[in-house]
Amino acid sequence: MPEIAIRPARTSDVRAIHGLLEPLVGQRILLGKELVYLYEAVQEFVVAEADGEVIGCGALHVMWKGLGEIRTLLIRADWLRHGIGGRIVAALEGRAVDLGLRRLFCLTFEVEFFARHGFEPIGEKRVVSDEVYAQLLRSPDAGVAEFLDLAHVKPNTLGNTRMLKRLAVD
Repeated sequence: MPEIAIRPARTSDVRAIHGLLEPLVGQRILLGKELVYLYEAVQEFVVAEADGEVIGCGALHVMWKGLGEIRTLLIRADWLRHGIGGRIVAALEGRAVDLGLRRLFCLTFEVEFFARHGFEPIGEKRVVSDEVYAQLLRSPDAGVAEFLDLAHVKPNTLGNTRMLKRLAVD
């Protein structure tokens, strides 16, 4: 098995990230992201690379003071169950701690995976104050709208789960 490196994404990785994403968009598992968005957000991403090929990715999006989201966590199908997802989550959590985040959110179908990594389902519970909620409503970001559970973005009819993890911050 080749060595797998987890590293910050580069602009040269964007088309590979898009290629990983597109099949899941077609299955309505993830929201679609235009290439321009991926280029604009490339600094949020880490990638898993084997033999010079991007085989997985994940992004950390800061939502508010102390709160971030792990999003766009993707592993190429032939690399599933090799621990790559866990390594990407660990890298993103390290970035989150460096940024001063105390909580990480995700919206996922992979509940067991995220539960193994310390995330807990939160149901419909609002995890921000009314004031922060009102501010987040102003965000044009579709992922933030998902966090707020705004049905106009992607109605939760497919069974995805809102999950939250509290980070150990010194």
